[in-house]
Amino acid sequence: MTDTLDFTLACPIPISQYPHVLLAHGGGGKLMHTLIEKMLVPAFSSPLLETRHDSAVLRLGDARLAFTTDSFVVRPLFFPGGDIGALAVNGTVNDLAMAGARPLALSLALIIEEGLPMDTLWRVVQSVQAAAQAAGVQIVTGDTKVVDRGKGDGVFINTAGIGLVEHGLEISPASVRAGDAVLLSGDIGRHGIAIMAQREGLAFESEIASDCAPLVEPVRLLIEAGVSVRCLRDLTRGGLGSALIEIAEAAKLHVHIDERAVPVREDVRGACEILGLDPLFVANEGRFAAFVAPEDADRALEILRAHPLGEDAVRIGEVRDDRAGLVTLRSAIGADRVVDMLSGEQLPRIC
Repeated sequence: MTDTLDFTLACPIPISQYPHVLLAHGGGGKLMHTLIEKMLVPAFSSPLLETRHDSAVLRLGDARLAFTTDSFVVRPLFFPGGDIGALAVNGTVNDLAMAGARPLALSLALIIEEGLPMDTLWRVVQSVQAAAQAAGVQIVTGDTKVVDRGKGDGVFINTAGIGLVEHGLEISPASVRAGDAVLLSGDIGRHGIAIMAQREGLAFESEIASDCAPLVEPVRLLIEAGVSVRCLRDLTRGGLGSALIEIAEAAKLHVHIDERAVPVREDVRGACEILGLDPLFVANEGRFAAFVAPEDADRALEILRAHPLGEDAVRIGEVRDDRAGLVTLRSAIGADRVVDMLSGEQLPRIC
């Protein structure tokens, strides 16, 4: 008899607590955070994963390359302000930009549902091409697969991206320091509400369009101006709230923000109230938070406000050295509360 080895390990996530973690529709909030922190990061443990950043920064000789990957399953495929093709390109180049990298090239993998109209696929391909050109990147490799009818919701997209880090800054949660200013590049919540309105056939007095856009240029301007950028994070799934919580936990510091300073358009705020959503946790695709040295905060705001994608940039808070790992918010009525990760995702399938 041949000896066999038992490689079975106990699941690090209690099955009794999360019995359907991989079967739940969508995913996000505490559930996805638990999946990543308790299962995936320990399983693939490495110093680069421990940075908890949007991109891994690899050293190749004297060069530093940023590397990231993402998947896009948004429903519907086309929405006000964008579509799955533009979303895939911008989402990937933005992850590279959050590491302070200049995006160079992307891969593009299309998982196509049998029966998808060819003109629909062509619209997506054209959108990918236009977005890549606008972001200054090339599509250099890719793949296509076809899945059975009814199993793919039209088309899913997977991308990977590489970029070049051309400066000496270490932009990551580990670089955040007590006293740093927390800046926000503009109003929040438009992408998630645009998707929700299109998906559910909701009509508001004014059309709410996604803020989907490449963030490479405003980040480049900050770095070239010599701003002491500690950390950058684009506010995609989970929105501003989740991004700040992740950074506070990784940096082991306290992030305090002022609710009155966070810009939310009135139509977006009204839609959130109707739908029972918290704008802090609604996804964005063209907004980012920047943690910068306090002495550079005013100059950083001037630089951001001079660019169309940062014209509404504001300072929303600061980093403190007490209450490690927490995010607190000063409400509009002057009371402080802890901002906690949502138990689930408010809006699944938004990216």
